[in-house]
Amino acid sequence: MRCPYCGSLDTQVKDSRPTEDNTAIRRRRICPDCGGRFTTFERVQLRELMILKRSGRRVPFDRDKLARSVQVALRKRPVDAERVERMITGVVRQLEGMGDTDIPSETIGELVMAGLKQLDDVAYVRFASVYRDFREAKDFESALAELNSDGEPEAPEPEAGPRPPRSVD
Repeated sequence: MRCPYCGSLDTQVKDSRPTEDNTAIRRRRICPDCGGRFTTFERVQLRELMILKRSGRRVPFDRDKLARSVQVALRKRPVDAERVERMITGVVRQLEGMGDTDIPSETIGELVMAGLKQLDDVAYVRFASVYRDFREAKDFESALAELNSDGEPEAPEPEAGPRPPRSVD
């Protein structure tokens, strides 16, 4: 494993242990050349997945890119990191289990939205706004209606009338 600090190829594993959900091995490493310490994760990869972009391009699937997108949607939201990791792992397993190595990007977006819907409503709407390229307020209203269509009663409409002024501190 190449050292991220000095680029040396001679790094040593100091500690290995499974992650909490037993889907990966966490390895603490040290570089004997510069003394840098870093962590790597080893995961099972059933097959090499390729993503079919809307433009027609094929790019390799990148789990880290998926995790970054989910983290952006969840920024400053009170969701446990372990639940997020389980959701991402679940999406990857679903993709690997589809039997095809070429996966349309739309499929990934829909799987992520389904996962975020279970984790956090705000993150779901944030992700949907980018993924579906919202342009108007009614696009947000549609996403909120999707959230409420899961058998939950919709929030009552606020009564019309003057609102008290908001204080700006």
